[in-house]
Amino acid sequence: MNIKEVCCGIFKKISLAVIFLLPQLAISQTQKGVANGKMQRTYYVKTLTRIADPVLNALSTNQLRKLMPVEAKVSQDRAYSTYLEAFGRLLAGMAPWLELGPDQTEEGKLREKYINLAIKCIKNGTDPSSPDFLNFNTGRQPLVDAAFFAQALLRSPNQLWGRLDDNTKKNVLAALRSSRVISPSYTNWLMFSATVEAALQRFDKSGDNMRLDYAIKQHLLWYKGDGAYGDGPNFHWDYYNSFVIQPMLVDVLKVMKDAKLDPKNNYELILKRAQRYAAVQERLISPEGTYPPLGRSLTYRFGAFQLLSQMALMHSLPQEVSPQQVRCALYTVIKRQVEAPGTFDQKGWLRIGFYGHQPNLGENYISTGSLYLCSQAFLVLGLPASDPFWKAEDEDWTARKVWNGGIIQIDHAIAD
Repeated sequence: MNIKEVCCGIFKKISLAVIFLLPQLAISQTQKGVANGKMQRTYYVKTLTRIADPVLNALSTNQLRKLMPVEAKVSQDRAYSTYLEAFGRLLAGMAPWLELGPDQTEEGKLREKYINLAIKCIKNGTDPSSPDFLNFNTGRQPLVDAAFFAQALLRSPNQLWGRLDDNTKKNVLAALRSSRVISPSYTNWLMFSATVEAALQRFDKSGDNMRLDYAIKQHLLWYKGDGAYGDGPNFHWDYYNSFVIQPMLVDVLKVMKDAKLDPKNNYELILKRAQRYAAVQERLISPEGTYPPLGRSLTYRFGAFQLLSQMALMHSLPQEVSPQQVRCALYTVIKRQVEAPGTFDQKGWLRIGFYGHQPNLGENYISTGSLYLCSQAFLVLGLPASDPFWKAEDEDWTARKVWNGGIIQIDHAIAD
């Protein structure tokens, strides 16, 4: 046998091995992706419940005022509002996960536990005779967090609203209506009033159409282009397009659309803009899982990516952003911030800071309760474990791809 025949024989054997191994490799890579997605989901759930436990355990036993610390520049000035802040903001982020309901899986049983805790908290927090009755109408701040509480109910109409007894439903509606005495400022605050009204419209058809319509019309006027709105007439370089404006626009206009109160189909317009803003947000996440500390309210931490998480939850990500990019990017951001030393106190309550404990970053309106807006990053947990978001193989997000020399799509602005 000459050398040519030997080489041909070796080549055939290698070829057959490759042909045999490629499907196995593909299966292995798929299994790896599923395993990584499962691991990441487990971490999301573990982290969300770690954040939630002090709040829900305390309020469910009518001990929130007794047990919750109030860290603020002047703590006594914020105690009047901080308890509703903690509960409303936390629940708004948890609601899509709770809405999946109980099942026989380990996670499904865990959800049942937290659904029951949340129901007890809602009952205690809206019962005027309860020691932990929450403030919905005294001062200005309660309007903000009545809106986040309303948003939670909109995001979980079956497992939260649907499981309430009739008396608690009456108390909830009365609490939300009581916030109407607070006049919103001519800023993103209009969306707080609108979100309260959207919940009232959704659950007993008593929403004030004027408050709904005015908030939407003003934000359409305040649109600055390329997926971004002003905070009032002026544009601000901060994360309020994601903290408040666009998620509430989406949720409010969905209610209006379903109630046939959106004749101009503004819902489709704001959804297109939200998709563009989500694309921008995904590109802001660095290869290391950091993002620019721009603007005010940085102590809301990864709540800055509420809109990106919401678009993933709705299967409305822009075409150039894959679900697994978002999964991996948010996982890296959350892990980096939540595991920074000093993020929690010794009893598990969040502390003021962006990376760890940095109390100097708390503006005058920031207190312990404010920090629970970070839970909004976990909206993606409303996607079941079987969803491609969790099943697909890990994928680098845009910044990590390009800084590793990979191929990314050219970015373009949008026009209405």
